[in-house]
Amino acid sequence: MPEKPFRLVGVAGTFDMFHEGHKALLRKAYEVGEKVIIGLTTDEFVAEMGKPHEVAPYKERLEELLAFILHEGQIHRTEVVAINDPYGPALWDGGFEAIVVSEETAPKAEELNRLRAQRGLRPLELVVIPMVLAEDGKPISTTRIRAGEIDRAGRLLES
Repeated sequence: MPEKPFRLVGVAGTFDMFHEGHKALLRKAYEVGEKVIIGLTTDEFVAEMGKPHEVAPYKERLEELLAFILHEGQIHRTEVVAINDPYGPALWDGGFEAIVVSEETAPKAEELNRLRAQRGLRPLELVVIPMVLAEDGKPISTTRIRAGEIDRAGRLLES
């Protein structure tokens, strides 16, 4: 295995209705990191987030996430942790070197770096991936999937 740019990389999300955008995010994390810590939002945190749709329970989201990680052959390089805030262990753990985010969540990663600096930790390298687009050229999102606009692969559904 070729050497990765970073020893420890973080990535986080709700990972509801696990879709192609989630897969792209995680694949990028495995591409750049030797070890990947995935923060998965708890049901309690999801309730505070005010999502415009229902969200599957933590256990279901974790099962789908683990199924993907196993399918990709990456379980040995992965740790999944429950998170109750937007930052997870990357806020206080100095071992993290980078965080993988989408264009949509990049501002939250910049905020994380400001908070890390206040704690005397070095900033994380931000690895920003573009949004994965559906057939109609708009980003794939759980909100659109739950609304019945697209499927998890970004194909348009008949309305």
